[in-house]
Amino acid sequence: MKKKTVSFVSLGCDKNTIDSEIMLNRLLEGGYELVKEDEEAEIIIINTCGFIQSAQEESIETIIEMGAYKQTGRCEKLVVTGCLAQRFAAEIQEDLPEVDAVVGTGSYENIVDVLDRLYEQDGVLVEMGKLEERDLSYQERLLSTTGYYEYIKIAEGCDNFCTYCTIPSIRGKYRSRKASDIIREVHDLAEQGVTELMVVAQDITKYGKDLEEDIDLADLLYMMCRVEGIRWIRLLYCYPEDISDKLIKTMAAEEKILPYIDMPIQHCSDTVLKRMGRHHTKAILYDVIGKLREAMPDIAIRTTLITGFPGETEKEFQEMCDFVEEIGFDRLGVFTYSQEEGTPAARMKDQVPEEEKERRKDILMQIQQQVSLEVSESFIGTEMEVLVEGEIPEETTDGFVYSTRSFRDAPDIDGFVFVTSEKRHDSGEYIQCRITSAYEYDLTGSEIKDV
Repeated sequence: MKKKTVSFVSLGCDKNTIDSEIMLNRLLEGGYELVKEDEEAEIIIINTCGFIQSAQEESIETIIEMGAYKQTGRCEKLVVTGCLAQRFAAEIQEDLPEVDAVVGTGSYENIVDVLDRLYEQDGVLVEMGKLEERDLSYQERLLSTTGYYEYIKIAEGCDNFCTYCTIPSIRGKYRSRKASDIIREVHDLAEQGVTELMVVAQDITKYGKDLEEDIDLADLLYMMCRVEGIRWIRLLYCYPEDISDKLIKTMAAEEKILPYIDMPIQHCSDTVLKRMGRHHTKAILYDVIGKLREAMPDIAIRTTLITGFPGETEKEFQEMCDFVEEIGFDRLGVFTYSQEEGTPAARMKDQVPEEEKERRKDILMQIQQQVSLEVSESFIGTEMEVLVEGEIPEETTDGFVYSTRSFRDAPDIDGFVFVTSEKRHDSGEYIQCRITSAYEYDLTGSEIKDV
């Protein structure tokens, strides 16, 4: 019997994207036909995000939008997976009648079985599973990005229990994947043409602490660097308190590891950090940032901050503004605090009004805009290797214009280097350029001839 056609919508973070790619591959192996157009699919799957309010709203809007294809398209069944499904399974069943199946984050490996059973029962099919029993072994993925860069997840879940965060309840406790499975996946990605790896987890710096084998993130990165075909390795989501001297030394010594680190600090005030349940202090931040810059003077440090955390005073906010100006982060994102149901922070007194959260966010971003411009201008006249993303259809007497990324630019979240060249280049190529001008978040340059 011919199986149904399936379309897939993936929302949320890059870690969710990896889950989606594993599910896509399982569906293909299970005999389902994947289609790109949602209106042509008989089954639509939405892998949702449920981390904060804005992500929940996007997920719900997408569910309603896809559910409309039951009237206007070929859709017969609508399946909701991922974080929203894990966190709000009962609410989805009650409030979204267009949904036919709810699959939690602990059960995504059962997606083929779920679809096989969709037409066999009345009511909503619910598949939740146990988070800690989720299969973390090597699993093939149907890559959905460009083909030359990919994300690799080295652990699942989180044990940090920040007072504002729902991840431990959505993803379970921290579980590192076996190094042998990770390296096998790196080899597989390299054989498929991937040259840039983004190493991700909720917190990659805790890698290995729960494993029986004596291994940490630095050891894992050393093994990754030995894989032929991989050219760039980028580190995302490193918590400052666990950035060891050994890790810094490995980053500085290994040519494939980019001098780039995503280190979400959320705040710098010790009093706010304590209320947040974070495990670093302002002194730790100064120490770690100093060591990173001493070992790698050109390192690009990216961070994220939260404004309007419960009880945040004007003095504590000003302390954060001063810190941002002093440190000079290369990249910085700011989020307003989201009061998430079930978290300790949601029950705290002195919740900050929404308009005040936004005001503080705007102030921080204005400060960072000037910081970013000064950092960008420091690269004028320098040479750097960049990765071609695509050609820009722009008229120029210099030949071609390409959007590219340097070591400073992670996909989707950072800026670009716009490079003019007399040569034709394909996406995924690496070229050398000289920086000629700078803006707040982007650089421009020209390809160096005869390299």
